[in-house]
Amino acid sequence: MSNRINKVVILGGGTAGWMTAAYLGKALQGTVDITVLEAPTIPRIGVGEATVPNLQRAFFDFLGIPEDEWMRECNASFKVAVKFLNWRTPGPGQATARSYQGRPDHFFHPFGLLPSHDNVPLSHYWEYRRLQGETDEPFDYACFTDTAVMDGNLAPRYPDGRKAVNYAWHFDAALVADYLRRFATDKQGVHHLSDEMTDVLKDGRGFITGLRTKAGRLVEGDLFVDCSGFRGLLINQAMAEPFLDMSDHLLCDSAVATAVPHDDEANGVEPYTSSIAMRHGWSWKIPMPGRFGSGYVYSSKFTEQGEATEEFCRMWGLDSNAKFNHIRFRVGRNRRAWVKNCVSVGLASCFLEPLESTGIYFTYAAIHQLAKHFPDRGFDQTLVDRFNREIQEMFDDTRDFLQAHFYLAPRTDSEFWRANKELALPDNIREKIAMFRAGVPINPPATDESNYYGNFDAEFRNFWTNGSYYCIFSGLGLSPDHPLPALTYRPESVQGSQRLFDRVKQRQRELTETLPTNLEYLKQLHGTRP
Repeated sequence: MSNRINKVVILGGGTAGWMTAAYLGKALQGTVDITVLEAPTIPRIGVGEATVPNLQRAFFDFLGIPEDEWMRECNASFKVAVKFLNWRTPGPGQATARSYQGRPDHFFHPFGLLPSHDNVPLSHYWEYRRLQGETDEPFDYACFTDTAVMDGNLAPRYPDGRKAVNYAWHFDAALVADYLRRFATDKQGVHHLSDEMTDVLKDGRGFITGLRTKAGRLVEGDLFVDCSGFRGLLINQAMAEPFLDMSDHLLCDSAVATAVPHDDEANGVEPYTSSIAMRHGWSWKIPMPGRFGSGYVYSSKFTEQGEATEEFCRMWGLDSNAKFNHIRFRVGRNRRAWVKNCVSVGLASCFLEPLESTGIYFTYAAIHQLAKHFPDRGFDQTLVDRFNREIQEMFDDTRDFLQAHFYLAPRTDSEFWRANKELALPDNIREKIAMFRAGVPINPPATDESNYYGNFDAEFRNFWTNGSYYCIFSGLGLSPDHPLPALTYRPESVQGSQRLFDRVKQRQRELTETLPTNLEYLKQLHGTRP
């Protein structure tokens, strides 16, 4: 008798559920029956969604879906970076940069890889020149070509569709879920049940055997994927797997969000996500055609919902009586994402505030690992343990990176910002900060962007590049104690690095002169050009 998995049941639709269904439908090549049980009354969370660059290669290319096709269906736009506003200076939340040491208080975390010269990241030559008094240009502008795209509100693609710089996307997550639902049901034969789960059936070993529904159905399966969101109906409630609260690392636990109308013709469409520091947290701004999604992520320990909503409204000039989406979220991860025959994906598995746009990434990274470690009905514990280790390392590394944003930010003008300085930093990120201060490369330099973002397994284990840490550390004002000592013995390399700095400037000029505006390109893409 075959021991193979015959039926997969996914509890919950939304972005996580339908991404899981579509990906497994392709990965398992139609050999497994897949059912999505989606409660029709459960509201979807989120106003605007931002992503990271490997979404197309790791997910949509795997499904055989062209980029332009899904972008048109999901009101999508481009994202070349995260722009951090006012993370260094005190004051009320505002969508324009205040002054910091004579310059606007903003810095970018671009998606382009940090260039290298003689196998040393350009950041180290920049720091060497800065400490020698040879430059005072900010790190992001000196070392990345992408800043020209952001400053000019340019598209990251040429008019003929060729990619000019690396980029990710902004989109309406509900539209993505609807698009993938149609794709999975129409082209892959995934079953969709619109019904509400009322009971979980388990055998004597504690394995799930089926789900009873409000309409009287019994949905049986061999493997169950929990995409039920923060409630964790299967993994936390039925399987009693503990959720590890990590509010001792990240203080924000709430958000107020809405969509804000935007005059694209008058103001253009920004090709980046904005992260705007507020008194008790930060606000996102995710531009899409005709509007932008925004939300204030805050800590309920230091402000209450009404006060946060008023602060949010003042920044955008909104009516405080308007309709807002109020969200309370849990920060942390399940002790194990996979228990027996239940795998948690998306919000049911783990959650970090969307400061670096990792929510969607966590979902398709988990699905990729599930397909890679897909079991038979013997559920070999080695496969389960390996999957859980991958999820744990991915999450914890990202958690540490996000905590460093708040810990290193110079702001101390409110209890929230002061409290972040009192939290204990994990050893992992402390080591990286120490390496930065000592002038030591944090990660080996990546030299080939296409290979880096194309090798999902390698990228999954080392998502935050050398440039990511340098953008945030330098942007927040952290400075090495001295340049990389090895450079003092390599005068020819130091001198030769100037050619690379010159090429960065030349490329910035070329992009400014040849790229269309983001608005122009999006109008052409979405078919709204007059």
